[in-house]
Order: sequence, then C-alpha cells, then structure tokens
Amino acid sequence: MAAAWLTHLAGDRVEVRSAGSAPGDAVNPAAVEAMAEVGIDISAETPKILTVDAVKESDVCVTMGCGDTCPVFPGKRYLDWKLDDPAGQDVAAVRTVRDGIRVLVEGLIEEIAPAGTAGAGSSG
Repeated sequence: MAAAWLTHLAGDRVEVRSAGSAPGDAVNPAAVEAMAEVGIDISAETPKILTVDAVKESDVCVTMGCGDTCPVFPGKRYLDWKLDDPAGQDVAAVRTVRDGIRVLVEGLIEEIAPAGTAGAGSSG
C-alpha cells in the first residue's frame, strides 16, 4: 500500500520499489479492496522479495517491521514505520492502516520530493 500511495501521490518525482523480507504469495485481498476504495488499483501487483541490490539502489528505505532481516548500508536513509500488520485483517481494519500509511507517505514526499520537483530520488 505504501508503494501504491507513493506512486499515486508523487508521480514521476520519485522512483518507487516495493519488496518485503518475507512476502506472501499474493497481495492481501483486503488491501486490494481498501486501496480500490480510494481509486488505486493494486490488484495486478505481486509480492517481491527484498534484495540487497534494491536497497543499494535506493536513497530512502522505508521498512515496516523488517527488523534485522533488512540489509543496511552506510549513507542510506532508513525509516521504520510502525503500523499494524494488515495480514489476516478485514477491510475495516485495513482501512485504518491504509490511511495511516497515506499520512506517512505525504510527509515523506514533502521531505524528499516536494511539489515542483522531478526525479528527486528513489525509495525502496
């Protein structure tokens, strides 16, 4: 959901990569439904494993409970967003997570790619 919000709100000002340390087999159906409610279609997305190269190529790495499994490199900016895990939750609970992610993404955009900038970096 964070990658979808970032792409939706920042457009081409940010290159977005999305991956997880232990991705599921499919995107959470409740997350798909919750994002569709705000006009963002993530139904074609597929979970991807986080790679060392993806982190190396990113300027900002946003994690959500990744812990020690995420690679860390000097000079990268790391943000760990504390959010409820939407796995196994109904769409009502996922809406709260979705809305919290949007607030965090909007703050990140203001920091790394405020309106009027283009191609201001990548976030993984």
